[in-house]
Amino acid sequence: MKKYKIIIGITLLLISSLVSAQDELNSYLKLAAENNPGLKARFSEYMAALEIAPQVKALPDPQVAFAYFIMPVETRMGPQQAKISASQMFPWFGTLKAKENIAIQSAKAKYEQFEEAKSRLFNEVRSNYFNIYFNKKAIQITRENIDILHTFRKLANIKFESGLVSAVDEYRIEMEIGDLENQLYLLIDTQNYLESVFKNLLNIDQLDINIPETLWVDDFPLTKENILDSIGNNNHQLLALSLQQEALIYRKELAEKQGKPDFSIGLDYIFVGTDNDKFAGTDAFVFPKIGITIPLYRKKYKAMVNEVVHLQTAKEFEKSDKENILVNIFEKVWKDYLDADRRIDLYTSQLELASKSIKLIETDYATGNKNFEEILRMERKLLTYSLKLEKSRSDKQAAISFINYLMGN
Repeated sequence: MKKYKIIIGITLLLISSLVSAQDELNSYLKLAAENNPGLKARFSEYMAALEIAPQVKALPDPQVAFAYFIMPVETRMGPQQAKISASQMFPWFGTLKAKENIAIQSAKAKYEQFEEAKSRLFNEVRSNYFNIYFNKKAIQITRENIDILHTFRKLANIKFESGLVSAVDEYRIEMEIGDLENQLYLLIDTQNYLESVFKNLLNIDQLDINIPETLWVDDFPLTKENILDSIGNNNHQLLALSLQQEALIYRKELAEKQGKPDFSIGLDYIFVGTDNDKFAGTDAFVFPKIGITIPLYRKKYKAMVNEVVHLQTAKEFEKSDKENILVNIFEKVWKDYLDADRRIDLYTSQLELASKSIKLIETDYATGNKNFEEILRMERKLLTYSLKLEKSRSDKQAAISFINYLMGN
């Protein structure tokens, strides 16, 4: 009973540490969303796009003019000395609404582009996090193998001094240690580079990156068909293209309305002076006026409509092409996900067998029944399987991360 309690306690502790690691990764994603300058730029572009609608839906500014007659114009009521004019232009019915709708849909498309940039950034952060995990484990595994080889060197030295083996065994292990130490230095340099990239993604200079001892191994909760449906419905690149298509519908409507006349309404206010030969003139004349633009040259308006029609066709092809590209990308990532899942099972089994084998070989070597070459060969296998297992875990989570990115998460 006590043994089972210990096992349960260790299991709960492991689960707790994995959940904590996932929470830690989520906190890094939050930091990236708050600090990454590229993402901030995309959000500022979206905020700028929101300011377009209030501009285009407003009427043109009214016009006011003042004229002073250097030579007064004599009239029956008296000499006209000055004139003030005021007018307001009114576009064809629905023109301003069409402009507003274009701006609104374009702003929505900008928001989807911002969300796309955020999803891409999150995927980069997660992928880099998994690379840091693998490289850290590779450093740990390599150091452990160097320590094991140092133990073997002591054993070989004892057997050499006893006259049981030649110095060749000791030379071989020295060469093996040298190779691993060189590999270790390369891994440490890589770790520094990966951590620098990670900090730059978060736009933070000082950060202690907490990496779990064992990476969680989650399976994807959705079927392949459900994932494809989600990509088609939620991918931010496709959503942005759909909104751009809607903007083109309103742009075509605007092009058609621009071929209609615009109206203007105004007033002229004329100041009349006093004629010495007549009675005092009245204060002023007020003349209401109305104007209309005549869209006489029809070719340019027809060309404006045709331009939008061609743009709509191009956007349809662009969206269809993007859907095909995303499906192809998903198929490759799905293959990588399944392959990584299979490799986890394979190398877990291989690592267990290699560990059992090397223990038997060590015992045989100590009693003089095995040569040292067999130990080194099995030790290399143990190192290889350990590294491949951790790489498989990292690859699986990287594939899940990329699928989430394709789904707009």
